[in-house]
Amino acid sequence: MEDTLTAYDDGPAVEMAIAVDLLRRALWAAPVLIAAFGAIWGLNGAISTAYAVGLVTLNFLVAAAMLAWTARISLTLMMASAMFGYLVRLGLIFVAVWLVRDAGWVELVPMCLAIVITHLGLLFWEMRYVSATLAFPGLKPATKGS
Repeated sequence: MEDTLTAYDDGPAVEMAIAVDLLRRALWAAPVLIAAFGAIWGLNGAISTAYAVGLVTLNFLVAAAMLAWTARISLTLMMASAMFGYLVRLGLIFVAVWLVRDAGWVELVPMCLAIVITHLGLLFWEMRYVSATLAFPGLKPATKGS
């Protein structure tokens, strides 16, 4: 019987596969969101929205990398990085917005809206493609005809 503190996962990094799939979907959704917010808030709104989408996709990639890396060391460390990593990444998003808040190109309303909409939108969109079974961890296998 393995000790829970030293157990690790040496299987494929499904976290990275899901994060890359999220990034692929963000590449489809970003132009729509940027154009919509650009139409409302002008060029600065579009630039702020692009910055926000970049922050969100980077956040998802960092989260996946942290989980994949720590799972190979210890499952306990992976759980700790999931819990505390969320707080750290949330703080980094705050700092990234705080550092540019006074820049001439920043429109805070579309930037903050884009951060929330992109996070939630991509997660809900990705739910359709994630497999919740042990038979196919990670993304659902492609079916014939799709």
